[in-house]
Amino acid sequence: MHPVGWHMLIFVLYSDKKHANFFNQLLLYIISMEENNNNDTALLIMDVQTHTLKSLKDSNYYVHGIAKATAAARQAGVPIIYIVVGFKPGYPEVHPDNKAFASIKKMDVGLDNADNYAVPASIGPKEGDLLLIKKRFSAFAGSGLDLILRAKQIKHLVLAGISTSGVVLSTLREAADKDFKITVLADGLSDKDETVHQVLLERVFPRQALVTTIDDWCAGL
Repeated sequence: MHPVGWHMLIFVLYSDKKHANFFNQLLLYIISMEENNNNDTALLIMDVQTHTLKSLKDSNYYVHGIAKATAAARQAGVPIIYIVVGFKPGYPEVHPDNKAFASIKKMDVGLDNADNYAVPASIGPKEGDLLLIKKRFSAFAGSGLDLILRAKQIKHLVLAGISTSGVVLSTLREAADKDFKITVLADGLSDKDETVHQVLLERVFPRQALVTTIDDWCAGL
């Protein structure tokens, strides 16, 4: 059967939650067979930084999952790009009409301090990884990410980050509009609003991305 036919079949059957895991594994296998090349894939670790990790109920559990994903990516030769949100002292990049970021500036949460947008050493960049600083929700906003992905001829993005309704949602939407293939690592995400988190994972993201787990993605590398 033509690959498109397989994808359509699996999309229809995926709605059957009883068999969702089986079809998820099958889709991962088909994608790996079609691409058969990790050089056009990049793992994006987004907003996993000191400031955001403080908001998690169990940061150790989350960090353990990210560590597993990054270790598997390095072993498989998948490029890793870390993207954090940070500003110059005084937030000169924040426009007063930007409701979300103007509020962040007003509350002075410390995102104009490099210590607060640092990635913990235990899961941080290693030699060969990239670290970019963005200025809005999307990983593409003010970071130069698009240029780097094009230069590296990356076609497939694997997303993990904090939060699901912030950087992940914004990046996924923009990446889809730019025609990237997208995989979302469900347990590599977190959000303060659990209801929103689940709606995005179960109802929204699957329309434009493959949603899987860290373990399943690592097993397919």
